[in-house]
Amino acid sequence: MKRILLSVASSALALLSVSVPAFAEGDAALGQRAFQRCSGCHSTADQKKAGPGLGGIVGRPAGSMKGYRYSKALKSSGLVWDEATLDRFLAAPREVVPKTTDDGRVQA
Repeated sequence: MKRILLSVASSALALLSVSVPAFAEGDAALGQRAFQRCSGCHSTADQKKAGPGLGGIVGRPAGSMKGYRYSKALKSSGLVWDEATLDRFLAAPREVVPKTTDDGRVQA
């Protein structure tokens, strides 16, 4: 019985290790099209535009880059950007941080 469980567990781990990279790849063309609405203010590197560069954003507290105006809601949200938080915020910013606009400024 232990041998069967070990075999099943080994097979599952092997299958998982093959499938995870496929999920991580995503759709680059779709991502590029989606980012077009953000690119007026943000770059994917550290280049400063109207909004902060997004290079190194994972692990950064929301609303923490000096030299930019953020809503009080975003600054006090306590969010630290990670993949899951970014996915949620980009899909529905006002649900994740009420009283903020799509770009993190104070909602009128």
